[in-house]
Amino acid sequence: MSDELRPSERQAYAVAGVDVAAGERAVELMREAVESTRRPEVVGGIGGFAGAVAIPAGYREPLIVSSTDGGGTKTAIAAALRRWDTIGIDLVAMCADDVVCSGAEPLAFLDYIAVGRLEPEAVAELVAGVAAGGREVGCALVGGETAEHPGLMEAGTFDLAGTCLGVVEREDLLGGSGAGAGALIFGLPSSGLHANGYSLVRTVIEEYAIPLGRPYQEQLSLTLGDAGRDAALAAEPGLAMATVGDVLLTPTRIYAKRVLEVRGALRDAGFDLLGAAHVTGGGLPGNVPRALPAELGARLDPLRWPMPSVMWLVGALAGIEERELRATFNGGIGMVLVVAPEAASALTAAAPEAILIGEVATVAELGGRYVEGRLVAE
Repeated sequence: MSDELRPSERQAYAVAGVDVAAGERAVELMREAVESTRRPEVVGGIGGFAGAVAIPAGYREPLIVSSTDGGGTKTAIAAALRRWDTIGIDLVAMCADDVVCSGAEPLAFLDYIAVGRLEPEAVAELVAGVAAGGREVGCALVGGETAEHPGLMEAGTFDLAGTCLGVVEREDLLGGSGAGAGALIFGLPSSGLHANGYSLVRTVIEEYAIPLGRPYQEQLSLTLGDAGRDAALAAEPGLAMATVGDVLLTPTRIYAKRVLEVRGALRDAGFDLLGAAHVTGGGLPGNVPRALPAELGARLDPLRWPMPSVMWLVGALAGIEERELRATFNGGIGMVLVVAPEAASALTAAAPEAILIGEVATVAELGGRYVEGRLVAE
């Protein structure tokens, strides 16, 4: 809504229930956040019909890599709490962390926000969250759209989606074919549920009438008992003063910049990444094999890393077994990196938080593309 409208157009929009003035105010409120993500390659500014960005200097045969995703039904939790500041970070993470699995550097981002009634301050906070995610990964917010849908969406509700554009040298493209049998699988810990499985989460919240403002440690006691609460808070002390809503809105960890740093360190040491997988919908069984050739699979040992307490909590309330939790949520691992065995020490030196969680073997040996059990390499 960057152009001036004629009086007749304003009147038509008013009859339709669309608040043009609110849209113009929202653009002004988000302008500073958008500008804060600017990269040298960005051409022009906010207000045009499209965003323009140049390929960074130094590429010989650049490839554009793109990914589109949304905030999912986690947006319903944000809307219920009227918390607009974190969900935009989730949006960037879901797209940028897909892009980096191809080896690409996130370069530009576009968002789409649909609302029932346009509240400029709320939309500006949503965009500020997108901008915060963009700054974290070094990705410029070059365009977007805010659409008001009166009569189609209720006031106070919203949905958002985004597209991330990345760039990678053709010879550096990661395509899921680099790993061989015997390669090792490392995991980077998640920050919680990320942005998957919230249809189940919302069902549990509704079925048990759990207030989002309830202290999280109280809910842990009610569901897992005092011993379960104490164990959870000992492992995650930062959640001691959180509410249930705070935990559910914990932003998705953005791995893109970290993955590129780790790959650079591996290359400096004479190695390289063989594959990467962003653990989103489908959990570990649905995503880890995507980093591997079709004839290979992954053996993971869940005893090697902890699962966040919120997953245990939801599983207990929904009656879901531990293995199924790892197929519904991320199981505590948000990004998977595959390397040759001789590169393991270089990887852990570059990323001390990385955990050896699995190994690569043939499908014939494993009996499938994903199995769980003790690692042969131990």
